Amino acid sequence: MSSVSLLSPYSSRLQAKQQQQQPPPPCREEFPQELQAPESLQTKKRKVAEQDLQKKEDEKVTKKHQYEIKSCWSPTITGGISPCIIIETPHKDTVTTDFSRFKKYRFRNLFINPSPLPELNWGNSKDVWLNILKKENKYAHCKHFASLHANLQPHMRSILLDWLLEVCEVYALHRETFYLAQDFFDRFMLTQKNINKNMLQLIGITSLFIASKLEEIYAPKIQEFAYVTDGACSEDDIIRMELIILKALKWELCPVTIISWLNLYLQVDALKDVPKVLLPQYSQEKFIQIAQLLDLCILDVNSLDFQYRTLAAAALCHYTSIEVVKKASGLDWDGISECVAWMVPFFRVARKAPVKLKNFKKVAVEDGHNIQTHTTYLDMLDEVNSGEASTALGQLSPVSTGGIITPPKSTEKK
Repeated sequence: MSSVSLLSPYSSRLQAKQQQQQPPPPCREEFPQELQAPESLQTKKRKVAEQDLQKKEDEKVTKKHQYEIKSCWSPTITGGISPCIIIETPHKDTVTTDFSRFKKYRFRNLFINPSPLPELNWGNSKDVWLNILKKENKYAHCKHFASLHANLQPHMRSILLDWLLEVCEVYALHRETFYLAQDFFDRFMLTQKNINKNMLQLIGITSLFIASKLEEIYAPKIQEFAYVTDGACSEDDIIRMELIILKALKWELCPVTIISWLNLYLQVDALKDVPKVLLPQYSQEKFIQIAQLLDLCILDVNSLDFQYRTLAAAALCHYTSIEVVKKASGLDWDGISECVAWMVPFFRVARKAPVKLKNFKKVAVEDGHNIQTHTTYLDMLDEVNSGEASTALGQLSPVSTGGIITPPKSTEKK
């Protein structure tokens, strides 16, 4: 008998022993039914848990919605009516045909004015006009900022703005630059309380510094702005105040200024070549006459009672007619009559000193009317106020009290 045959019984017993020691393969089909039950039970529990979680999330959303509704309304309205109670709508069996008793509730559409802009080949004129009106309403201003500052008087603002006009002429800055600075100053003052009068010059020159960087191609250096204050404001002071103003204004620095409205109105009135709508087609002489009237008016704090577009339209009306104003601005007489009446004494004084177009070095002739000029505005404003004394009691004349350091002209410094 061979060796292989002798070992075969032992090999058979060894293989049988190994098979007994190895566990059976994890075949799911061989598991008894009672061992498979826990897995299906676990699946059911997981589904129930998911449903409970979803239900809790829905309850949280519902409670949050109910809380938002309740928190944005007062508990009750006049008469004990709660806004959170659903009131059944009555059946509309009858239709009201007599509207005579609603006459006193009829209102004009104050939100949309017809667009005076011509058809544009680069955009929709109605959309452009609506965007301009939105900006006009967004950048709000108010003359009552003086009530927020106990140490300030209205004539201090007049002195400051007159000095900024002078600085603009010295550095040949554009009219738009000055009116941006004026807007920044007035809106910034509305965000503050109890500003000391010694801070006004710093706020004013910083507003002009910001405006020049936005509008001018070659803006003056910060050293030059500090220089014209005659040592009252340092460069570091201007930099620190710049950040304060920008934060207070929330970086909203693109208002439609008074001078922008005047440019638009005159352009629409004189427009002949529509494809060149962005190029000035109006008289420079007429523009600077009306601009001088607006310069004088803006020194008076009461000018902030009116929107910028209303001020520009009223000034245009004094030099043209209401028909021109309607065509150029879309405003009717009811919309500007109050401002026109308020502007009458300013117009009378400004008409006595007709302005002439000035020539500036390194400024193109066609751009000369856009450069801000300065004249004896404080004297003119004093004349306006003295003439209105009988009808506007309590209005202060812009006489300096030493609250603001007004430096000499830069051309007079050695």
